[in-house]
Amino acid sequence: MSLVQRLDLRQSQTLVMTPQLQQAIKLLQLNNLEISEFVDQEMQQNPLLDDGGQDDSDRPMDNTEIGQDRVGASDFDEGPAPTDDQATRIDAGALGDQSHDIVDGVEVTGDRDAPQGSGDPQSFAASGSGGNFDGDASDIADRMSRDATLREHLLEQLNTEFEDPKERLIGAALIEAVESSGYLAEGEAATEQVASMLGIETAAVESVLRRMQQFDPAGVMARSLSECLTIQLKARDRFDPAMETLCRNLSLLADRRFNDLTRLCGVDSADLADMIAEIRALDPKPGDKFEGGSAAQTIIPDILMRPSRDGGWSIELNSDTLPRVLVNRRYYAEVSQTCRSAADREYLSEKLNAANWLIRSLDQRAQTILKVASEIVNQQEEFFRHGVSRLRPLVLRNIAEIIGMHESTVSRVTSNKFMSTPRGMFELKYFFSTAIARADGGESHAAESIRHRLKALIDAEDRGAILSDDTLVDQLQAEGIDIARRTIAKYREQLGLPSSVQRRRQKNFSAAATR
Repeated sequence: MSLVQRLDLRQSQTLVMTPQLQQAIKLLQLNNLEISEFVDQEMQQNPLLDDGGQDDSDRPMDNTEIGQDRVGASDFDEGPAPTDDQATRIDAGALGDQSHDIVDGVEVTGDRDAPQGSGDPQSFAASGSGGNFDGDASDIADRMSRDATLREHLLEQLNTEFEDPKERLIGAALIEAVESSGYLAEGEAATEQVASMLGIETAAVESVLRRMQQFDPAGVMARSLSECLTIQLKARDRFDPAMETLCRNLSLLADRRFNDLTRLCGVDSADLADMIAEIRALDPKPGDKFEGGSAAQTIIPDILMRPSRDGGWSIELNSDTLPRVLVNRRYYAEVSQTCRSAADREYLSEKLNAANWLIRSLDQRAQTILKVASEIVNQQEEFFRHGVSRLRPLVLRNIAEIIGMHESTVSRVTSNKFMSTPRGMFELKYFFSTAIARADGGESHAAESIRHRLKALIDAEDRGAILSDDTLVDQLQAEGIDIARRTIAKYREQLGLPSSVQRRRQKNFSAAATR
């Protein structure tokens, strides 16, 4: 085989993911609060960015007009950044007189001619209280006023309860193994692992653990759900032999095998109903009430939807949660005059380009979110007027084709973003649902509306006529919904509804307990 040197000329087309494009894509999938944190970090790194010193009383409350820019993995146009002599002020919380546009029947409020900023002609103001929600003063106040974590709470009790340094060491090791829910991470093997790590007998760890299981909150440091409930019942002086048997057979309770439980516990239906009520009153995750637990967090909407005076809908970004960021060109002009070296001038130019691109990306993000949200509202008009039973089947591709964007762009826009509507708070993903065909060949049903109808049928069933999955299939097909039995079972499990056998046991037991 001979080796030959030669020159070839080839032409190919590739997509280059520049840092600016990657940043724009990242911004598109962040929600408003995450955008605020990101802008705060950028402001700390880029001296040409600031919040303009705007306080809450100066914050505009409306939103930008929908533009026609195409944004996405394949929709971002890497055009040149705004030049230095451009004097544009783009405001996602529009200032001045509002204009009203109707986009596919959905009103979008905005401002066509936002006023120029004084001393900072190039800016993006997404009308928030600044990129930093946690100023120096509030940081100190938060640290002074915040609640103790579960670990801190347990360590405080450990230092009070135990005087022996060896026992304190064992207790500290056990606390390190506690999850945010309050359980020991390794369950039944936790004591053996701590004993092995410290090189001591397991009995010594068990002795310390038994004392620590009396700590507040009741049920903490348990190794299983059964042990957690047992600790709480003992603290209430309600742990009798019948309760002990019930705690050992929680699997039967989960399966609603009440007849087996009454036989094992040696009680009648009324007593068992009282015992189950006591079990339900206990806290299965005692650690969740502390900071860092899985307690429910308040959802803050990214998009606000309101009825408009003309009978349509008004869509706007939630300006209260958006950051305000400006390009300080006055500071740039002052600093550029003092630059002596080429490295200094290059650094300043790089920061100016980065600031310009950030503002452009934020503007594209605002326009794209409003455009996608407006089309979702337009497609699900019947849902907002009549409820979940009128939810239409919808997939990402439908929205992408209508607004002329890539499907991946719509996916990023709808991820982890919530819209406040007259019917409640919904994640944008909620409005996308697969289609269930009609038996008569008419317009398909959305899977979410089928789940809603299924729950309504089961909730309304009579104790003497429990609906099996086959019966549910027949009833839905009689309503024109072509659905299989396995789909009914899947939807029922998604809704957390028990099988017909378990529902019959539960209803019969409830009837017997009330007699």
